[in-house]
Amino acid sequence: MGLSLGAISRRLTQLEARLGVTLLHRTTRTVVLTDRGRQFFQRATHLLTELETAEQEAARDAETLTGPLRVTAAMEFGRRRLAPLLQEFRLMHPQLRVHLDAVHQDANLVEGGYDLAIWVGDLPDSSLIVRRLAPNQRVICASPDYLRRRGTPRDLSELSRHDCIVVGPPDADRWRLAGGQSVRLNQPLTTNDPALAHAWAVGGAGLAVKSVWDVEGELQRGELEVVLPQVALPNSSVNAVYPRSRDAAAKVRACIGFLAERLKSVPPRLGETSAPNA
Repeated sequence: MGLSLGAISRRLTQLEARLGVTLLHRTTRTVVLTDRGRQFFQRATHLLTELETAEQEAARDAETLTGPLRVTAAMEFGRRRLAPLLQEFRLMHPQLRVHLDAVHQDANLVEGGYDLAIWVGDLPDSSLIVRRLAPNQRVICASPDYLRRRGTPRDLSELSRHDCIVVGPPDADRWRLAGGQSVRLNQPLTTNDPALAHAWAVGGAGLAVKSVWDVEGELQRGELEVVLPQVALPNSSVNAVYPRSRDAAAKVRACIGFLAERLKSVPPRLGETSAPNA
């Protein structure tokens, strides 16, 4: 270690004093480990070996992504968009073990042990690191069958005679608009499940406010149509979120970069054709 015998002797004496045990039997001729000293030496050697292995794995992970990657995401976005993308990412890095929890957007990243969250819209915890991945345009939409039966509303004042779907508690009766405004709805259908609201809209139950990420396929296939495109809805985005304690993990950085690349060009923005950029 490039240290003198005296320096080593002082360090050993300080270590024994800190531990409160004798690690070495010293005589004028020999220095021999005590039983406690032998146990401490074996345990310390094992820990140092583990540390060396961990450092080697960390250096290797900079090139080869290995181990678990725990991701959580908003329920509907996780099912419809993120799941196939994570499947593709896993094929690119076969030594990764990817786990996705599609949950309502209130999961605690630290307590849940997640490496990464993909959240849409407002963020519940400002202490997290956030990277914006893509815009999240919202539209008001309904099925062609519903619009044939009930007519197409031309402005917000006509919503009072329409069936509207709200994601929220049983007493929710408003849609949020841009600028902190809202519109009150007449006896809306309510649910706490965005997937159920989606199914109701496709099934002709009424008008719904949906993210284009969720309804792009239905809009392209003609199963849903955008209505009231002039109404400005709240701005939001799709965000990658992770705890500060995990900001250096190569697998997290690689996954975020992959998702940003895949999401940057889809879905097509509807602002130029049928809805505002919201």
